[in-house]
Amino acid sequence: MPGQHKRGLQNMTGAQAPGRPGYAAIVLAAGAGRRFGGGKLLAAWQGRPLVEGALDAALASGSDPILVVTGADAGPVAEAVRDWGRDREAGARLKIFHAEDHAEGMGASLRTGASALPTGLEGVFVFLGDMPGIPHDIFAGLIGALAAGAPAAAPEHQGRRGHPVLFSATLIPELVRASGDAGAREALSVLGDRLVRIPTDSPGVLFDVDRPGDLDSAPAPEGPR
Repeated sequence: MPGQHKRGLQNMTGAQAPGRPGYAAIVLAAGAGRRFGGGKLLAAWQGRPLVEGALDAALASGSDPILVVTGADAGPVAEAVRDWGRDREAGARLKIFHAEDHAEGMGASLRTGASALPTGLEGVFVFLGDMPGIPHDIFAGLIGALAAGAPAAAPEHQGRRGHPVLFSATLIPELVRASGDAGAREALSVLGDRLVRIPTDSPGVLFDVDRPGDLDSAPAPEGPR
């Protein structure tokens, strides 16, 4: 990415510009959390349900709509999501879908969300519901990469690709075809160097909660709560 373009990104925000197609977000909240012992997305993290960290990040990205896909613990997770939306007056952006085939793996929940996306988007963020520490200052760089022609963009910390991934609208058909537990990895694997990586100092783009002990070490998100 040319230096001039990078400098221009410093003045961008995650909010959608008026009068132009925008970005949607898919929050994958369907997993059973077996290694956690169940109920992972509703576990207390900093005094609130874990899934709220991912929802906060999706809201900070400027995405509209925010599609939340449930699976295991569908009723309680959906209730927690609705409560979050009411607290932040974001209910109008929220759309909740249940992946009936969520036991298949992450691909099933991604497929459910991607199939429900509206037309006319520039791109879609894919967030994982068990990643509560996503920094809120990364979205401008990801959006800027797509504006410069990248088919997808992701944050990178210490040489490792992180989350969320922002996919251009041209890749939505690939997300609709996602299957198994690979999620979006198949769509990303064919991009090679065309997947633009945006460096960040925040470890939150890599951290996910797998086991109860992880809750104590999760980095706080770098943005308003």
